[in-house]
Amino acid sequence: MAMDDPKTLVSTDWLEAHLKDPDLRILDGSWFLPVMERDAKAGYAEAHIPGARFFDIDDIADSRSDLPHMAPPVEKFISRMRAMGVGDGHQVVVYDQAGIFSAPRVWWLFRLMGKSDIAVLDGGLPKWVAEGRETEDMPPMMRDRHITVQRQANLVKDVTQVAHASKLGDHEIIDARAHGRFIGQDPEPRPGLRKGHIPGSKNVPWSDLLEQDGTMKSPEALKALFTSAGVDLSKPAICSCGSGVNAA
Repeated sequence: MAMDDPKTLVSTDWLEAHLKDPDLRILDGSWFLPVMERDAKAGYAEAHIPGARFFDIDDIADSRSDLPHMAPPVEKFISRMRAMGVGDGHQVVVYDQAGIFSAPRVWWLFRLMGKSDIAVLDGGLPKWVAEGRETEDMPPMMRDRHITVQRQANLVKDVTQVAHASKLGDHEIIDARAHGRFIGQDPEPRPGLRKGHIPGSKNVPWSDLLEQDGTMKSPEALKALFTSAGVDLSKPAICSCGSGVNAA
């Protein structure tokens, strides 16, 4: 469905046309659930879109927290981006090895840090490869680049704010997990997690947002999907999942 908006979603055609732009930076933002038994770093090393850097979602997080994938401190984000040569003036495109699974987490994290020139690749690496486009297995040369960050606190809610919204009903709380996990029927992929969902939340599984070929559904289809799930699109939304990846 890509409409080639460099701030949201771009097609494989768009990316190939801009592949040699000097200010383009491509990120492989792959991450997999433990039950998937896939190694994102190994997948990147085997084949990635030319020029892509690997964005480690597990590493670029708040290591001071016992919870996975809490947003990293600003200083850590800056350090990691500079090391990857990603900075001011760059147009970023992020993809993942599953299609559209974890790449939106990277997109959201950039937005959280005040960087809006980033888009998700529609269909990700599977679509790129299926179309016979070029890949490589060597990482690019990365040079330090200054990056200016301004954290947008309004893009994240803490547990107290979510609990308050759950009681008041003034926000739509949307759970992106599979339906079996939402209703507490299927086990959680990590030990010690309680089953079920936040009271008052609505279930729109992330996979339902995609077409069979792994690309994003049209805006009209997405609107119908959320409406059919009982989501009031006039209300502000809070999105949740298991560890802050698929909610993005």
